[in-house]
Amino acid sequence: MAQRVRKAVFPVAGLGTRFLPATKATAKEMLTIVDRPLIQYAVEECLAAGIEEFVFVTGRNKGAIEDHFDHAYELEATLVQRGKKAELKQTEDATIKPGNAIFTRQQKPLGLGHAVWCARHWIGDEPFAVLLPDELMIGSPTCTAQLVATHEKTAGSVVAVVEVPREQTKSYGIAAIRAEKDGLAEITGLVEKPDPAEAPSTLALIGRYVLLPEVFDHLDKHEAGAGGEIQLTDALAKMIGGKPFHAMRYAGGRYDCGNRLGFLEANLAVALGRADTAGETRALLDRLLKG
Repeated sequence: MAQRVRKAVFPVAGLGTRFLPATKATAKEMLTIVDRPLIQYAVEECLAAGIEEFVFVTGRNKGAIEDHFDHAYELEATLVQRGKKAELKQTEDATIKPGNAIFTRQQKPLGLGHAVWCARHWIGDEPFAVLLPDELMIGSPTCTAQLVATHEKTAGSVVAVVEVPREQTKSYGIAAIRAEKDGLAEITGLVEKPDPAEAPSTLALIGRYVLLPEVFDHLDKHEAGAGGEIQLTDALAKMIGGKPFHAMRYAGGRYDCGNRLGFLEANLAVALGRADTAGETRALLDRLLKG
């Protein structure tokens, strides 16, 4: 029987160099999609999956993330005095329950695998989710909820994948699979950022994982991989052949907010999908397109 997934890890120590100068003094995870920061979308995705505890692996200049999920007493008191109930609820909804959030520093930029390893003491021997907030997933059920449900069926690790153009394999972890059925397949191999000519497939990992704690046994070795960094994909590859390990094709909305065009697309897609902003956004686009 699978152990319930109660915890999630957010590696949020990155510098956000692709968004300079906006990220010079602001955490990239605090960049907003319409009216919510990216990190809040990721946390809400976890809450919808029944996850209760959150480990944020941060770095310098990331204090705004911690402040965002805390109570803002002065702001809340002002909203109460002014009778702004809707705004007060929005603020309260962005608060994580006391004791349910851990903030730890990565200190050195040694790679995604190292960032996940930094959360090991708070995860312990439980299965856990990993979410990269740069990747915004929009859909119901959420991507993480689908991964959690798959873990409950398989009692193993599971990662979300999508098809990408072959020339883009050099930007992703790529999975080799077999025995695919209904969008779920056994993983037979994983390679981090392979040359397109050598990639075993075009199935790319997209920053959503549910992992067994055995991954820490491999991350403990601190072995450097692609780019001289400790790669999570390399540790996952060493888990193949042990306990169940599957790739799940994700079919919902996915926006790569790690680049400017993906970020712009995400803002437009979310605005067009919300009842309170859809009409005005369409009208705005019509005006702009007409020049």
